[in-house]
Amino acid sequence: MTVRQLALPELVAHCVRLGIGGVGLWREPVQEYGLGAAAALVRDAGLTVTSLCRGGFFTADGREADNRAAVDEAAALGTDTLVLVSGGLPAGSRDLPAARARIADGIADLAPYAAERGVRLAIEPLHPMYAADRCAVSTLDQALDLAAPFPAAQVGVVVDTYHVWWDDRAPAAVARAGAEGRLHSFQLADWTTPLPAGVLTGRGQLGDGVIDLAAWCEQVAAAGHTGPVEVELFNEELWQRDGVEVLEETLDRFGEITPRSRTTIPG
Repeated sequence: MTVRQLALPELVAHCVRLGIGGVGLWREPVQEYGLGAAAALVRDAGLTVTSLCRGGFFTADGREADNRAAVDEAAALGTDTLVLVSGGLPAGSRDLPAARARIADGIADLAPYAAERGVRLAIEPLHPMYAADRCAVSTLDQALDLAAPFPAAQVGVVVDTYHVWWDDRAPAAVARAGAEGRLHSFQLADWTTPLPAGVLTGRGQLGDGVIDLAAWCEQVAAAGHTGPVEVELFNEELWQRDGVEVLEETLDRFGEITPRSRTTIPG
């Protein structure tokens, strides 16, 4: 989504050219291109699919089949990580604890199916401003508590700086995730102000906002994370620019805060 203006073949070609070894994919462009074709494209280019986004939305009715399809798509793409955005309040509800209980039930239903296919579930907490409509899981501690009943190899968490930077308990939760072996994915985006009217597309380019991204990289590394670092930017201004230019700029910005060898730019 960082460079959604690039078609999948363009994204793959420029990742190879720039030495980016992995790409995190979203289901919609993969489905549009064709699952088998996308898997072959990335595999033949020598890239790793670091994660697939997204499953979840457990608080909506009738999600079981789609979530199992998401697991199957992740397995077909060769990634071991399916990112979960858990869902907000059901229509007409004000019962946040009930929504979180429903999320727990949904994860319990999906986890064994995913484990059988070699796919781990990564619960992503979203900023509290999304609790009503997108994700009732707002903190890393909440995500880790949801993951706790399952083996670490089955269910873990996503640390996304855009969503958790504000929480003074998050550094301890990062350490907890590392100690429990549940730190399945790490994503970078900056927080800029003022937020746009559509806050969903308010993720700032690395270095343009207020988050100490270098410190977050150090904290996550200290917690034992040795996997790729993904960059995920939803930003209308970036989407209006040349995608190759944005990709190169993002790589340069990333190189200022952490070694480039671990860079992944989600598509």
